[in-house]
Amino acid sequence: MIAKNVGTADKAVRWVVGLGLAFGAYKASGAVAILLGLAAAGAIITALVGWCGLYTLLGINTVCKIEPK
Repeated sequence: MIAKNVGTADKAVRWVVGLGLAFGAYKASGAVAILLGLAAAGAIITALVGWCGLYTLLGINTVCKIEPK
């Protein structure tokens, strides 16, 4: 199982950006529409799954984990 590294606020931002990119892809045409669509899919999929490969490579984790005392 892949450990989640995308937190709640990060997911919300990815949803908003993904939907905006999807709308841009809908309005655009040609190669620009394809690129915007792929970027939108990437943002929305990482928001759904809760895991980002780039975050793993860079050692970033936006999930808040409070450890008990």
